[in-house]
Amino acid sequence: MVLAALVAAGVGITSSGIAQAAAPAPAPGSPAASVAGIDATKKLPGKTFTSPAAKTVVSKAGQPAGQAAKAQGAPAQDAPAAQSAANLGIELEASAFSAHGFQLATRVTSSESTSVNMVIDWGDGSKASYPIVIGTNGPELHYDNHQYVAAGAYTITVTLSNGASTATNQLPVVTAGAEFTPHAPARLLDTREGIGAPKAKVPARGTVALKVGGASGIPADAAAVVLNVTVTNTSGSGHISVAPTQDLAENATTSSLNFVPGQTVPNLVVATVGPDGYVYLFNSDWAPVDLLADVTGYFTATTASGYKSVPQTRIVDTREGIGTAAGKVPATSSFDVAVAGRNGVPANVTAVALNLTVTNPQADGHLIAYPAGQAVPTTSNVNFTAGQTVANAVIVPVGQDGRISVRNGSWLPADVVVDVAGYYTPTSRSALVPLVVPERVLDTRETTPDRTARPLPGRSFFALGMEGDTTTPHVEGWVLNTTVTNTAGAGFLSVDTDPNYWSDYRNGTAAVPQRPVSSTLNWTAGATVPNLAQTPGGKGGIIDFWNQSWSSADLVVDLLGFYQSI
Repeated sequence: MVLAALVAAGVGITSSGIAQAAAPAPAPGSPAASVAGIDATKKLPGKTFTSPAAKTVVSKAGQPAGQAAKAQGAPAQDAPAAQSAANLGIELEASAFSAHGFQLATRVTSSESTSVNMVIDWGDGSKASYPIVIGTNGPELHYDNHQYVAAGAYTITVTLSNGASTATNQLPVVTAGAEFTPHAPARLLDTREGIGAPKAKVPARGTVALKVGGASGIPADAAAVVLNVTVTNTSGSGHISVAPTQDLAENATTSSLNFVPGQTVPNLVVATVGPDGYVYLFNSDWAPVDLLADVTGYFTATTASGYKSVPQTRIVDTREGIGTAAGKVPATSSFDVAVAGRNGVPANVTAVALNLTVTNPQADGHLIAYPAGQAVPTTSNVNFTAGQTVANAVIVPVGQDGRISVRNGSWLPADVVVDVAGYYTPTSRSALVPLVVPERVLDTRETTPDRTARPLPGRSFFALGMEGDTTTPHVEGWVLNTTVTNTAGAGFLSVDTDPNYWSDYRNGTAAVPQRPVSSTLNWTAGATVPNLAQTPGGKGGIIDFWNQSWSSADLVVDLLGFYQSI
């Protein structure tokens, strides 16, 4: 069965294949951006490193290194070849275009025409070389691309030589991609207790500066940190934004979690760490709130553990006896879950990305996921009230026996569901590319050139192209913050990869995706609910967002980053 050619970016499609009312689809041949709306890999933070020509070092053949002269202001040499080399300037600029990739721009200037051999030492054991001719009419500009195998810091060295003398400049670079290191669950912030901030509620329209780099064993150069952020003791409605600087947090157009009066709301945040080692949490409400933040891992531009996504798989359901004994988890008790070597997760796993859900709880409480064999932490992952169904994403370090533990912190029993979405291993080189500022990639409340604002109808899905019109996607997994709001009834959201290429939607030959059975978040009528989703890249870079309710709901999706091995 195929979908009608009416399908375009953001068009809701019912499971029966009937297109919902929407803006007309672009004609074949239209730019991919008018169909897909975004190419999220272009939202790379754009790390750029430079080394000016003034840092060029020039030396004659046989001259001791300690006598090398700077190109700028160097005295004239006796030999003509040395004279040419002495007036060379090498300016370097490297720009990241992927997790491990750089484009190097080499700008060479000379006061005399000369032929030289240019050698690029990438700092990882690989080199490139070719002859160039430098004229006097202006700078010679050369572009070279290179991809490192792993995340890290490298020094690029460019050398020009004509046999009699050499000119050299060096450029230290750090990859945009960062790998994961698990951290035992630990509380970094609790404004109720004065942990990480003064013992006082965060004021209305106030911001908390939370020290991350260099705190609690987290390296000072951490690129991003995994935090479970919780807002509680709320008396108004608002949202919390997390960003690497105070200005970005206070002026963010996205949110990390939303709340209403009396709610306690947790959400997993993969937060970019600022250059000062801090992350900033902004309270948008006009009333004060308490904030908590628990760390379970961090990302650095070093070899650690890379990510690997898997189709979301249910590994625990106490209602069915999947992964543990059938029946509600007793009050204030824990159970272990074997994750290593099962359900597509390898034996050398260091941490797992999960969606943790509580349902049918008989009293208020919380869930904690932590490495098996360790003491129960004082942190929490999911908070709930009696009768509530709540899901929250978690990244959990795996115990030495390949297991994790899940604890019901309520005084009465509750059912627990666990879905695995991915894992981290020392053998994977898929690194996180965190966005400096989360980017809103979908908001069904807003009219765009491709789509008129309207809620996503019940029992329908939203196909969002994340990498443009590609048949060779380069993203291993997406890190997305999903939020539903203006919900007309109870339901749940499923996030899954699409089996088509975007060209299939463009020409009307796309197959109807199979409806997923897993849930990313659950809601009731009138609720606003967020949850982080780490989802595979997909065959054609397309992600489907399923409204599994019988009623409509608005959907907001923010891009936090993505994983790449290139």
